[in-house]
Amino acid sequence: MENSLRRCVAEAIGTFCLVFAGTTAIVVDAGGGGVTHVGVSMVFGLVVFAMIAAVGDVSGAHLNPAVTFGFWLAGRFPAAGIAGYVVSQIVGGCLASGVVHLLFPLDATLGATRPAGTVGQAWALETVLTAILMYLILAVSSGSREKVITAGLAIGGMVTLEALLGGPVSGASMNPARSLAPAVVSGRLDHLWIYLTAPFVGAAVAVVACRCSRPAGCCEVPCSEESPA
Repeated sequence: MENSLRRCVAEAIGTFCLVFAGTTAIVVDAGGGGVTHVGVSMVFGLVVFAMIAAVGDVSGAHLNPAVTFGFWLAGRFPAAGIAGYVVSQIVGGCLASGVVHLLFPLDATLGATRPAGTVGQAWALETVLTAILMYLILAVSSGSREKVITAGLAIGGMVTLEALLGGPVSGASMNPARSLAPAVVSGRLDHLWIYLTAPFVGAAVAVVACRCSRPAGCCEVPCSEESPA
């Protein structure tokens, strides 16, 4: 029980830092701070890398309900642990958005993800981006490459790349907790369903792709071994 609580607290802290750093960068940029789209993308990638290094050895640093779902679907995470992780991620994200709101009370969206194109385009892009990210996570967190720093560099780099690519179109969330938190705190819930559904579909696609393209049994490590992601 104590270990489970530690993992959940680590997930909450990691997700808090992810949402706080990333959405603050968006808010500052929108206010004329000159962070730029490239800068925002780098902030997200760097904070993901930092949190994997900080809590990866405690909780696996999922920081994302879709990643937790993907690990469970791949047989790497116990079903009994899903609720605790997801609740912790959502709580951490909402606390972060609450702090951002206190710091920037005049900002209307608090860095929420919103589609710039059509709804269908945004949903499809979020699904594909999450699938690519989850596939990478499954690849770098198994076998001889299961090293926290190496995994963190690869995953943080992919988050930066996908934010650069998809940010102007869909917001490049790939993370239901990251999108839910600022939407709930700001009260801007329109289009939220895109970011609460597409990442889970993308994670499922990634698990299928991993099993089809990698050696048999690559996804079947013991559930107690939570991989950095």
